[in-house]
Amino acid sequence: MLPEADTSAERAALERALDHALRWLDGRDERPVGPTVGAPELRRRLRRALPEGPTDAVTIVDELARDVDGGLMGNNAGRFFAWVMGGAVPAAIAADWLASAWDQNAGITATAPAVAVIEEVAGAWMLDLLELPGEASFGFTTGCQMAHLTALAAARRRLLLDRGWDPERRGLRGSPPLRVLSGEHGHETVDRAAQFLGIGTENVHRVATAGGRMNPDSLAEALGAAGDDAVVVCLSAGDIHGGRFDDFRTLIPLCRRRPSTWVHVDGAFGLWVRVSDRHRGHLDGVEEADSWIVDGHKWLNTTFDAGFVAVRDRDAHRGAMTAEAPYISDGGARDPVDWNPEWSRRARAVPVYAAIRALGRSGIAGVVDRCCDAVARIVSGLGEMPGAEVVMPVTTNQGLVRFLDPSGEDDDAFTERVVAALQADGTAFFTGMSWHGVSVMRVTAVGWNTTPDDVEATLAAAASVLSRLGREAAAPSA
Repeated sequence: MLPEADTSAERAALERALDHALRWLDGRDERPVGPTVGAPELRRRLRRALPEGPTDAVTIVDELARDVDGGLMGNNAGRFFAWVMGGAVPAAIAADWLASAWDQNAGITATAPAVAVIEEVAGAWMLDLLELPGEASFGFTTGCQMAHLTALAAARRRLLLDRGWDPERRGLRGSPPLRVLSGEHGHETVDRAAQFLGIGTENVHRVATAGGRMNPDSLAEALGAAGDDAVVVCLSAGDIHGGRFDDFRTLIPLCRRRPSTWVHVDGAFGLWVRVSDRHRGHLDGVEEADSWIVDGHKWLNTTFDAGFVAVRDRDAHRGAMTAEAPYISDGGARDPVDWNPEWSRRARAVPVYAAIRALGRSGIAGVVDRCCDAVARIVSGLGEMPGAEVVMPVTTNQGLVRFLDPSGEDDDAFTERVVAALQADGTAFFTGMSWHGVSVMRVTAVGWNTTPDDVEATLAAAASVLSRLGREAAAPSA
């Protein structure tokens, strides 16, 4: 038996969801930033027998909010410094709720005309904000993973078409060779895109870096070693470890001297510094590339999920993505399905549109500058503490630190203990990683609501944790 349509029950469920959502948002600065319960407890709460009949919507909303308590990440808090994740600005959250209530299939203009126009406007704004070519095509994706896939698909099409091979029609069996050159610390989403597209991860070659930036001599050597192969060169606008930016003024002209070479820019978070007068110099020359990707759910602080891809070659972009169906009429409108891998898709451009309107160019620049200041202060503050060492100084919003074992036994294990203790403390949240075989803690920030008070509270918590662990490590064994 299906539940009957009941507008009063619908309203009650939505009002209850609003109440729970506001409780969550209102408490973000009081709760521990990291989760406090693990998967076993969450499974115990959430695993139920498959329902044999309907359940009241209010009951579902109430129990869902109750059962996830302690199992959510506080990335919308001002003291979250991990994974380059922020929290959505209020306008983006509200617009996303509207988009869910509208429940539009944003694949083609015919099914969602207003959403298609919102996407057109938001895409043009993105190109303007990032100062990319106004004639470039664009698409909204789930995130940078699918943005990479879209851009590399366009690159594959153009490079192989130029050699007389149509990859969308003929596939890749017997096609001319194609390789990808990525920096030594390039993000794994580039490798996955090559994997998905049939290019193959064996054809992704790492280029040596110097000081976190791709070495021009190493790139020239790699381009020479490619022989006559078509090549996609992936440059970095803010690498995930140290926030370093490749030298676009040098590297892109180097690529342009070689035929059959496409330049792609991974700007997942770093492309946003284009709006900052203080930091925009890192991106000089980036507009000369062939494709670019960036996340909205990073420094723009939209809701998840909101990736963006821009491609200079519109024909290659559309040809790599589009498909024809008898029920799609060509009315001269821009159909989103022509520019991204999805068909049925949510209206993800709506929160992007709202976030850009809410912040404006100056507001986005302010978020970028405040986050860069916050990370610089945290890394320098940690570096001044006894037993802490700065491994990667801050360029924009990324830094690496490690912690030395007072007993002198195992710095890596001690660094991991410090990270775990900071997470358990709950004041702030960081993650650890390995950097050139050494355990480090990464510090990053993209959240719109991170304040100087959050930074100082974080440093105070870190000092307390280091003092306690230092005493424990130095104490003689019983």
